[in-house]
Amino acid sequence: MTARRDAFPAFFEALEARHRADLSFPEIRRALQALSSLYVERRERMRSGAAFDGKGKRAAFALYYGPLHFLLVREIVRALGPPRRSPRRILDLGCGTGTAGAAWALECEPTAEVVGVDLNGWAVTEARWVIRQLGLRGRAVRGDAVSEKLPRPPAGILAALTANELDEAARARLLPRLLDAAGRGSTVLIVEPLSRRISPWWPEWAEAVGSAGGREDEWRFPTALPKTLALLGKASGLDNRVLTGRSLSLGFY
Repeated sequence: MTARRDAFPAFFEALEARHRADLSFPEIRRALQALSSLYVERRERMRSGAAFDGKGKRAAFALYYGPLHFLLVREIVRALGPPRRSPRRILDLGCGTGTAGAAWALECEPTAEVVGVDLNGWAVTEARWVIRQLGLRGRAVRGDAVSEKLPRPPAGILAALTANELDEAARARLLPRLLDAAGRGSTVLIVEPLSRRISPWWPEWAEAVGSAGGREDEWRFPTALPKTLALLGKASGLDNRVLTGRSLSLGFY
């Protein structure tokens, strides 16, 4: 198979131009520091959409966390290897700016369609731009990640940095739906941060996925980031020299 061109460098260049058009680097850095504090110290506000409150935080999320999510999911998908059935469509639940689902879609052979679902209107608009910018087929829509209709197999169902932001009742509804989708022939990928403090529910999910024939992994990928992305992390006190995360997966082997 002919090696594909790496879409990330040109994508990040366009992303930087988009979000630095009327915001300076110091303004985005200050917003990123506030956003990082929100993730670490006030996670209860995440469910109300506080991460996207204000132009600065939206730009910081899109320009920093979005690209990191793209790179992390891409590396995880590559490490897991081709699924048993190549997905025709990737459904990105709680898609945010759509980068995680796009990363997986680009790794499919042939390239998959991607559908992003998020409750936040700004995130949906940004995800639509990401899908177009990366030359993918697909769309992003406003909707509930827990109740969204799942596509027929073979499909890829992605919950990347999503389950941790749901309340306990919503997570309890989502897990059996993901397991059922895998049982019907879809490929399921769940990605979350390494920190166990912020996700005490993880062992229960890992046990359920393992019982269904899936696997649990922890990941650390050394990476070379674009200059602005690396500087944003360094100036905000965030160490992004190694991409870290953990995953639960079904159907990749």
